[in-house]
Amino acid sequence: MGVPVIACDCPVCQSTDERDRRMRTAALLETNGQVWAIDAGPDFRMQMLVNKVKRLDGIFLTHEHRDHTAGLDDVRAFNWNTKQPIQIFGEQRVLKSVQREFAYAFETFKYPGVPDFSLNEISNRTIHLDGLEIMPVRVFHHKLPVLGFRIGNFGYVTDANRIPDEEMVKLQNLEVLIINGLRYEAHLSHYSLPEALEVIAQLQPRRAVITHISHQLGLHVEVNKLLPPNVELGYDGMVIEIS
Repeated sequence: MGVPVIACDCPVCQSTDERDRRMRTAALLETNGQVWAIDAGPDFRMQMLVNKVKRLDGIFLTHEHRDHTAGLDDVRAFNWNTKQPIQIFGEQRVLKSVQREFAYAFETFKYPGVPDFSLNEISNRTIHLDGLEIMPVRVFHHKLPVLGFRIGNFGYVTDANRIPDEEMVKLQNLEVLIINGLRYEAHLSHYSLPEALEVIAQLQPRRAVITHISHQLGLHVEVNKLLPPNVELGYDGMVIEIS
């Protein structure tokens, strides 16, 4: 839901620490002169503005939930600048959801100014885009199959609470792993922080960052002190350089 949560007076939602103010989870990758987003939730517009993003080559969707897709309408600004559709990559089920939710963008006779998407179906097989190798990783959000991604030495897993053993292999020998850790208590469809730390300990990336954090986890400054040396809480605007 983002932090602060609407109508919540808890210490985290009332915190003045900017690291406790969280838009919906997403990532932006800059490599080889290209810019790719992972997910486009309701805060997509502000995320692009705050981070001064001037170019976007495409968006990879982990799954169809609205906190990861609701901002897709705002790609129209990139359409206007480039006169090209934005490339959207996702599983067949996810792309069908995009077509339903944004039906006005797919009509035969489109209303002027609607967003322009080019839909690209992907599966759990490695894909190659302009020299970029993207390895999808099958994870599970309770019973919903979701995609994580490995791109070079970078791994990204959000909205998951189970990674099959055969998929864990894909996440070995990472320089950086981003993984969701919603709160301390167990959750139906997300890793708790203790569970995320167990996955990190098993995979042993050089560095790990916890994302998709709810206000229930606690204050950034306090929780961060309790984490292993190679693990930290993510925050909006965090920049990571990967060799």
